[in-house]
Amino acid sequence: MKEIYLKHQLTDASIDRIIEMAWEDRTPFEAIEFQFGLTEAEVIQLMKHEMELRNWKKWRARVQGRATKHLALRSEDVMRFKCSRQRQITRNRVSKR
Repeated sequence: MKEIYLKHQLTDASIDRIIEMAWEDRTPFEAIEFQFGLTEAEVIQLMKHEMELRNWKKWRARVQGRATKHLALRSEDVMRFKCSRQRQITRNRVSKR
């Protein structure tokens, strides 16, 4: 697990954001990979390490096979990484509207 933190130079703030994005229904794993460089498998490992076991099991049950968490399974109507009400995020920095 430590190698993931070192490889991607994750800060506490970025770990919190990754967990938040992983919980969001409409944010695909590809968006997390684009922004932070973590693969889906690395996100799963991070979530398991950072969360209590019962919460991790709930999260895994929730995202496993969910079409909105995988770009390849999404309908072509969804063309964005984020909710329209979410703040604009650019390469890990939140910009003001």
